[in-house]
Amino acid sequence: MRSVKKHYNAEKSTQMLIALLKAHGIKKAVISPGMKNYGFVGSLQSDDYFELYSCVDERSAAYMACGLAQESGEPVVLSCTGATASRNYLPGLTEAFYRKLPILAVTSMTHTGEIGQLIPQVLDRRVQMNDAVNLSVQIPLIRTQKDEWADNILINKAILQLKRNGGGPVHINLETECDPDFSVKVLPDFRVIHRFKHNDELPEIREENVAVFVGVHRTWSDSLTEKVDEFCEKYNGVVLCDQTSNYKGRYGVLPGLLCCQEYYDSKLKNIDLLIHIGEISGSYLDIRPSKVWRVNPDGEIRDTFQKLDSVFEMEEEEFFSRYTQEKGSRKQTDHYEKWTQECEKARKNVPELPFSNGWIASALLPKIHEGMILHLAILNSLRMWDLFEAAKADKVYSNTGGFGIDGILSAAIGTALANPKKLHVVVVGDLAFFYDMNSLGNRHVPDNLRILVINNGGGAEFRNYRHPVDAFGEDADPYMAAAGHNGDRSRQLLKHYVSDLGYRYMSAENKQEFLEKIDIFMNENEKQKMVFEVFTEFADEKEAYKRLCSVLVSKENSIKKSVKDILGEEGTKAVKKALGRK
Repeated sequence: MRSVKKHYNAEKSTQMLIALLKAHGIKKAVISPGMKNYGFVGSLQSDDYFELYSCVDERSAAYMACGLAQESGEPVVLSCTGATASRNYLPGLTEAFYRKLPILAVTSMTHTGEIGQLIPQVLDRRVQMNDAVNLSVQIPLIRTQKDEWADNILINKAILQLKRNGGGPVHINLETECDPDFSVKVLPDFRVIHRFKHNDELPEIREENVAVFVGVHRTWSDSLTEKVDEFCEKYNGVVLCDQTSNYKGRYGVLPGLLCCQEYYDSKLKNIDLLIHIGEISGSYLDIRPSKVWRVNPDGEIRDTFQKLDSVFEMEEEEFFSRYTQEKGSRKQTDHYEKWTQECEKARKNVPELPFSNGWIASALLPKIHEGMILHLAILNSLRMWDLFEAAKADKVYSNTGGFGIDGILSAAIGTALANPKKLHVVVVGDLAFFYDMNSLGNRHVPDNLRILVINNGGGAEFRNYRHPVDAFGEDADPYMAAAGHNGDRSRQLLKHYVSDLGYRYMSAENKQEFLEKIDIFMNENEKQKMVFEVFTEFADEKEAYKRLCSVLVSKENSIKKSVKDILGEEGTKAVKKALGRK
């Protein structure tokens, strides 16, 4: 009886691996027979692109792959089933490790949840020996869109690692349910991520809409700033920043306010090519790039915007220098001008805000100038300050690396000690302050430190109108919003604590009191460390953020906003529930 023609296996993760092997030019494979890998192998042998070799002994297969890779100069794939099959790869992979041969060992197994459950042929492959492979990744079955995104990153990363830093072996553990369906005739298109290094020929920039996004960034050199400015001039670019980007060039905008609008969706957020530099940003910027290039000397795949196309493993200055040296020049700046105009339009529409972190940011920002260093605690303080114009401080810092609320005071003390000639201003909420308050007793704390504590009694972040916890209302306060701790907004606790430690203490309960004392707090001639405690209300913090997110309204959203204003949040939720909408 004639067998039915087989094509690609129905498991999408298997299809993705095969498609990316082809996209990266990998065609040689040494196959060992088995059950768990039959979906992968059956798909490979149905595609004439691949050059396949059979070897029953996995130990021998690994050494065959070493010889193939050495002589051909190409990466070679290994494929085996479950049980101890993969263990027999170890001698050959060790050989490949020390000879830096690009061997891709693809081991197949069923669900990782079966590990340790006394199920036949199930071994734990999640940890590898240090000198067997340079990278090991686990590829689960694709059941959701997020699974597909995560698998795509890991497979691209594994394949790119084969030739990175001189090359070497890599391991992919491919999860399978041994689906018998081989009816897929054409592989879907999957994203291919590329990596470019110093001596590589770089791809052309043909996009008309180009932006540079900067997260937290180390100190900029004058030459790097100059190269970024030249890049923007040549490619009609704009530099999208947050307060911690610290870019001082000619083409920077702070788009946080424009991009957080609930009733207005700017077309500028659709970016053809985004150059991503710097580290973690706390701005949660809502932009929609079609393609992202990540530039960083670590060369790692960082898919922040889920549109990563290429990684440039080089210093930023080298990247921008090479592109500004390319022939041809557009000499346009209208993209920057459009961003500037829309951002300015949003800021001009900001209404009067209640006494809150947002209002304080608007009042204090004009007092921040060159010669100062600003420290913003996460999350509410950093977010609110990103909704206004860029601070004119020499530098702005925030602990976005681990993104925890602990440590902002200690970090500020460290920078104040390192740079005693500048005034260091900290803006911090009550939860973050009390987390790190023990640092204020350190005997090395210098006099050039100013700490502004916004005490709303328990984390305004959890009560902002866009946070899911806010749906619980006051029921969120006991446990989710952490209300009532640390003296429950005591007017004496912090006053006595910092005064006894030698700090000058001030407080404010409203706008007038704040404005009366802020000049004393910001006076650089005052040679005394200070704490300024400001008491705000949850409701005012929430309302301020809501107003800031509603400064622009498009025609199509004007009715929606009017209805929401009339019904209020609870009324709107009730109507949606009645209509069966989320």
